[in-house]
Amino acid sequence: MTQSQQLTGAAHDRPPRGRGGGWPAVVAVAAATFMVVTSEMLPVGLLTPIGGALGVTEGTAGLTLTVTGVVGAVSAPLLTPALGRLDRRAVLCALMAVLAAGNLLSAWSPHFAVMVAARVLVGVGMGGVWAVAAGLAVRLVPGRSVGPATSLVFGGISVASVLGVPAGTYLGELAGWRIAFAAAAAVSLVVPAALAVLLPRLPADQEVRLGGVLRLGARPPVATGLGVVTLLVIGHFAAYTYVRPALERIFAAEASEIGTLLLVYGVAGVLGNFAAGAGAARSPRGALVVICLVLAATVWLMPLVGGSVSTAAVLLAVWGLAYGGVSVAAQTWLLRAAGEAREAVSALFAGVFNGAIAAGAFTGGLVADGAGVRAVLYVGGALAAVALAVAALGRAPGGGRD
Repeated sequence: MTQSQQLTGAAHDRPPRGRGGGWPAVVAVAAATFMVVTSEMLPVGLLTPIGGALGVTEGTAGLTLTVTGVVGAVSAPLLTPALGRLDRRAVLCALMAVLAAGNLLSAWSPHFAVMVAARVLVGVGMGGVWAVAAGLAVRLVPGRSVGPATSLVFGGISVASVLGVPAGTYLGELAGWRIAFAAAAAVSLVVPAALAVLLPRLPADQEVRLGGVLRLGARPPVATGLGVVTLLVIGHFAAYTYVRPALERIFAAEASEIGTLLLVYGVAGVLGNFAAGAGAARSPRGALVVICLVLAATVWLMPLVGGSVSTAAVLLAVWGLAYGGVSVAAQTWLLRAAGEAREAVSALFAGVFNGAIAAGAFTGGLVADGAGVRAVLYVGGALAAVALAVAALGRAPGGGRD
């Protein structure tokens, strides 16, 4: 069995015949994941000005991520069964329109309550797109190309860190945070056009029921993978949501330097995504163990060493390299563990991942307001260390060393 066949658990699958499909379609799906993650994470680089404009603390402003994550966590497993056998191409286009509406409302928000409502819309679009897109590679390219195509789809997540979030931060510094959200809305409306042209018709290949999605999570290898994702993502987002105030207070970074530092993190994240994709194709357990170890060590080091902006850049690069591989390594683990239940496990993965984002942002907010940003980094590193233990000792797909 080839690595691509192991990845999908469905070696007999072939991309659909007729118009669309192939690598251009994979790129369009990657553009969708890029925009949902850019929209989700945009407040990270704009947290301070958002809080100042809307009259809330940084911890409260971080709830813009919490709300989005909670809604994404709920919508992903609920939307997938509700969609039935609807054409996934049409579904993706509709969900991107919802995302654009959420970004536009964010740009207009006169009060924090309106911002929260806007982020609910972003959460619905994000959770639905992620659940549908995560397992599409096997339907768009031949079996031998499924592994690289999956890495490219999740590469949209990493590229969002490289281009989307830093670009939003720069634009926010130049023209204001509202313009950054308006620009995200405009780009979000371009992606559905590309999806409509480049994707083939994608009727659901099997009906997904909510009970089946939940039962899938009880399989030991699936449960282990989800446990690692939960701990790792909570730890990461507890710390990363407050990376701007941490850089400003621990490393004395100026506002004009934040975008560059986030760009360093993002470039490293793209490299980490493709490196982890190759490593996870050989051993999902090995890839996740390395990711957890490096992430725990790096996040712990930041408040300990402090120092100059150049030191922060080095640590952020290592942090990005490690976290950039989380999505593709975890998805590889879960697809192998789930067999042919690709869309069901993708919905479960999206729900758990986004729930963990919400929990991480909420946890980080409590710690940041109560004990300061240094404590947030210590908490994030500790949770990554627990994830390391679960990844190393838990049940892996196939029951072997992988």
